[in-house]
Amino acid sequence: MRVISTPLDGVVLVEPDVFGDARGFFMESYHAEKFAAAGIHMNFVQDNHSLSEQAGTLRGLHYQLAPKAQTKLVRVLVGAIYDVAVDIRPESSTFGQWYGVILSAENKRQLLVPQGFAHGFCTIVPNTEVSYKVDQFYASAHDRGILWNDPALSIPWPTEHPHLSDKDQKHPVLAKAQLSLDAEG
Repeated sequence: MRVISTPLDGVVLVEPDVFGDARGFFMESYHAEKFAAAGIHMNFVQDNHSLSEQAGTLRGLHYQLAPKAQTKLVRVLVGAIYDVAVDIRPESSTFGQWYGVILSAENKRQLLVPQGFAHGFCTIVPNTEVSYKVDQFYASAHDRGILWNDPALSIPWPTEHPHLSDKDQKHPVLAKAQLSLDAEG
């Protein structure tokens, strides 16, 4: 397993060891001891799985407020996505910066998105299935989001006209987003 740093502290790209032969392949998508040896100490409590039937389906940018903030380990089972993490830690030197990468069933890469980051992805091909682990349970009272096309972020999504949920169309821009329980954005 290789862990590749990104420009955002804590956001890392994970490349698992893949063993292939004429039958297909085998890989460990998660191994607690190997992740801990690489400095990634997580207690994942929930696995989530989504299917997006159309290319250009955008989900995000989502996060949960503390004390229910989530770390996510994201991978693609079928298809491909453009996956994005946005630093929403006001005290961070990279606040408001983002990192994007293509994750696919073919490249088998995973993105670790720590607490303090908003996360979103856009499907590149139809019938894409995404799976991700989280270290906190979903908590609707702490669920927040940032508008996918916030001009201050200028994320180059792979489509200009994504398929969005009603909820994702109504998120505020980062400058107006609620980033803590005691601050109304």
